[in-house]
Amino acid sequence: MTVVEIALRARAGGGAPVERVVCHPTLPLVACLDSARPAVHVWDWGTGSLREVGTVGAEAAPYGDALDWDRTSRTPAVAWHPDQPLLLVAGEGGVVRWTPAGTSTPAGVPPGTSYRDLAFSPDGRVLLASPSSDGAWDHSDVVDLATGAVEVGPRWDTGITAHPAGGLVVTLCSDQGATLGLFARVDPGLRVLDRALVLDVDGYEAPVFSADGRRLAIRGNAYENTLEVFDFPSLELVLSTTLGSPSPGYPYPPEWLDEMHSWSRHNIAFGAPPGSLWVGTPAGELVELDLDGERAVEHEVLDSPVTALAAAAAGGLVVAGGNGELVLLSVTADPATARVVDHEASRAAVATFLATASEVPGHDDLEERLVLTDGTRAWDAEELAGVTEAEATDPTWLRLRAAVNTARDRNA
Repeated sequence: MTVVEIALRARAGGGAPVERVVCHPTLPLVACLDSARPAVHVWDWGTGSLREVGTVGAEAAPYGDALDWDRTSRTPAVAWHPDQPLLLVAGEGGVVRWTPAGTSTPAGVPPGTSYRDLAFSPDGRVLLASPSSDGAWDHSDVVDLATGAVEVGPRWDTGITAHPAGGLVVTLCSDQGATLGLFARVDPGLRVLDRALVLDVDGYEAPVFSADGRRLAIRGNAYENTLEVFDFPSLELVLSTTLGSPSPGYPYPPEWLDEMHSWSRHNIAFGAPPGSLWVGTPAGELVELDLDGERAVEHEVLDSPVTALAAAAAGGLVVAGGNGELVLLSVTADPATARVVDHEASRAAVATFLATASEVPGHDDLEERLVLTDGTRAWDAEELAGVTEAEATDPTWLRLRAAVNTARDRNA
């Protein structure tokens, strides 16, 4: 049985719950997004205790009773440098650079930008940012941080997550009817490949890879708390479930909406060593999902709802609670079931994926060049153009495509 223990505990954000935690990929640092205002608190546990070492946006006006979209538009985006203790925060005042020495305006970033999402390239030399600095959502920026040169990149809008073996990233490109999970090389900008996931509707969070890169989990969507896990490199669907009660359909009962909103949107993390997916619950528990053994174990961790969860760089989990708690968990796997990361197999999986995908030339008409899969079946552009029938159980995006194609044929 996995043993979960609280190693360190602190009170974060002046008592206001943290709504998202983003751990540095290699250092004992975590960026905590405040739920009360568009502020980011940086915490360090490298000295044996959890201590706050910096804040960006401490003087920002509270969210108050802002509606969902207004609140989302004010929520900052963050990106850690892959090696250095350096955090970029994109907020209402543009992009701010935080280091242990303090905050500053980052060199190379176009002034006055309104980026909604950020990511460093794997070598830390390039900033990938969306939407573009000219305000267009149909393309992104690729910023050379040394020279300030800006190139046009493809459209993306939700997180860029690197495969643990390197050589490949995944991001999301959202639309109300469907969301694409795009895979790409970074050289130095995003070089989109023609194998892609298709997810129903929109509103998903950034994808999460397991430590060995064998699994990819995606939390969403805008209408219910779905959780989907895909095998990599096959992209086969290995888990599809709803956290809490499935959507009853519109109009939504108030009690169902309350339950849906009680679940954090940032409540999943893969453990290290790999093999388990952790899910935080409104009851303060962590559910350990053994995806290989198809088992689930509940661990009582907090006395308040889990509001955010992430895997720490050197192992363990960082968890935030609804009463303002921030804890670092020690996770000790059962030796009988524990797995270690097979780095050679992880690199081979990336090589296999790259061998079965081709780079999409240019950034226009992207959807017409992709082979899409939902994890159970696949469609190329020609097949989708011929779809005129769909079942009531088919995903929304496929039913919409069938309706559009039927109307096209009728008016031809």
